[in-house]
Amino acid sequence: MRTVDFNMYQALAVAAVMLILGQLLVNRIDFLKRYCIPAPVVGGLIFAIAHCILRSAGIVEFNMDDTLQKVFMTAFFCSVGYQAAFSMLKKGGIGVLKFLFLAVAMCVLQDLVGGFGAKLFGLDARMGLCMGSIPLVGGHGTSGSFGPFLEERGVVGATTVAIASATYGLISGCLIGGPIAAGKIRKYHLHSTAKITQTEQTVEKDENTGMIDSSKMLNATLYIVIAVGLGTVVTALFGRVLTVPGYIGAMVVAAIIRNVADSKKIAVPMDEINSLGNVCLSLFLGMAMISLKLWQLIDLAIPMIVILLIQTVIMYFYASFVVFGVMGRDYDAATIASGFCGFGMGATPNAMANMQAVTRQFGPAPVAFMIVPLVGSLFIDFFNATIITAFANFL
Repeated sequence: MRTVDFNMYQALAVAAVMLILGQLLVNRIDFLKRYCIPAPVVGGLIFAIAHCILRSAGIVEFNMDDTLQKVFMTAFFCSVGYQAAFSMLKKGGIGVLKFLFLAVAMCVLQDLVGGFGAKLFGLDARMGLCMGSIPLVGGHGTSGSFGPFLEERGVVGATTVAIASATYGLISGCLIGGPIAAGKIRKYHLHSTAKITQTEQTVEKDENTGMIDSSKMLNATLYIVIAVGLGTVVTALFGRVLTVPGYIGAMVVAAIIRNVADSKKIAVPMDEINSLGNVCLSLFLGMAMISLKLWQLIDLAIPMIVILLIQTVIMYFYASFVVFGVMGRDYDAATIASGFCGFGMGATPNAMANMQAVTRQFGPAPVAFMIVPLVGSLFIDFFNATIITAFANFL
């Protein structure tokens, strides 16, 4: 079978083409638009399915250089870190705590289902963690970190199982998040309270400027680049005491810069930083989707498929009823439930993509976009790492 290697530029170009295709399909197919399926997921999944078919037929296999994927992921999380202003935390303090509690409870629940489910099927109970919060809440990054951690402790194949489960979660989290939010919004006639205000602000900005402020875009880029660079040092320091994803340092540095700037009354170009973050999110998710190796899912043993399906059902009902109810049963709560599926079954970029798809159709959800990134990106990884380590020792 022939193998074709794509370098980082070619892989990015493929992701961009599939992203455009995804946008076209979402705009033209009512089902995709109605249930808020993210465009990068649509286009990337088409490529991943075609790749799986070609490889299964023995025709060709593609190897994607993921260098830029990691760059865009880190830059996106850095932009999220700049949103972590203390003033915002005060406004959404109770909401952040409630959402964090829900997320920690889900980590524990996923590891219980994975650990004891694996044991019932005669597998190493620690292997169940590779079908629990390691790949589901943690995503591919945590899978790549904790897979070798478990293998060093005698769990053979832990990394492969965790990566495959994360791949499954990446898809399922995006597929169930949008329908949950859309269903709640239509059933309870929910609407965005920020829609009118944001529209008016956008119009005013367009009338006053008439063009993109290139100096602000440059400043926003410099803010992100500097935080990402300094963040590598912070991540290395964290890594001495705890296994954390590589983007944590950039988020922490960005949050520090933002709050120091606020205290000194220095204006941070947040509109431009958020815009750049959204671009990085779309490109990262597109590259992640075209890199999926779906045959890893096909090769999963029946017990693993059963456990992952159980995790999906639990997530659906947990997000639909528990998360939506606890977070207030309003429009932001419906959007948060969609985001919860994204990071609870895949990673925080999935959560953001889910929520972007919802808000693009139904209007802004500022509370959701404040709470979910803070918990899903900044806090949950610390708690999840602690929970995983505790379960690994217990099991």
